[in-house]
Amino acid sequence: MKQSRGARTIVFPTPVFIVGTYDDAGKANMMAAAWGGICSSRPPSVAVSLRAATYSHGNIVARRAFTVSIASESYVTQADYVGLASGRDVDKFAVTGLTAVRSDLVDAPYVSEYPMVLECRLSQVVDIDLHTMFIGEILDVKAEDDVFDEDGRIDIEKVRPLLWAPDGRGYYGIGDCLGEAFSIGRRLMEE
Repeated sequence: MKQSRGARTIVFPTPVFIVGTYDDAGKANMMAAAWGGICSSRPPSVAVSLRAATYSHGNIVARRAFTVSIASESYVTQADYVGLASGRDVDKFAVTGLTAVRSDLVDAPYVSEYPMVLECRLSQVVDIDLHTMFIGEILDVKAEDDVFDEDGRIDIEKVRPLLWAPDGRGYYGIGDCLGEAFSIGRRLMEE
C-alpha cells in the first residue's frame, strides 16, 4: 500500500545543474541547482528554478544568459560546495580550484573541468512564488571528446552526471543501462 507524503518537492531523478553567470562587475559565479530539466524540444530549451535570494538570480536577470555545466561524479565535493556558498561572499571558482571559461555564444561562464555544458540565452521568466523559473534557449551543447560513443552521441556512462535525492538529501551516480530507448517497448506494441 502506498503512503501519502503530502505535497512535497520529490521526484527522481533530480539533476545537479551547475548554473554559470557573471555578476555586474563581470566576476564569474556558479551555483548548484536541482530544480531543472529540459522543457522544450523546439526551440531546444532548459529550465532552472532559483530562489530570488540567490546571487545567480540577479545575474541571470541582468545578463539574460546562463550556462548549465554537468558535473561528473568525481566533482561531487565541488558541486555540493557551490550549492552551499554564496557568490556574494566568495569566489567559488577560486575556492574549488575550478576554471571559468567565457562562453562563445552567451554572456555567462561555464566550468572547464566538467564534461558537458549547455549555453543558454534567457527566453522566458516565470515567477512561481518562492522560485523563479528561468527558461533558456540552448544555443549550443559542448562536450569533451572522451564522452562520445562510437556513433558520435554523448554517452551518459562516460559523462557520469550527478543526481540528487531531495527526500534523502544524498548525491548519487547513474545506474546500469536497462535497455535501448524507443525499442524495448516495441514488443508490447507488436502483441
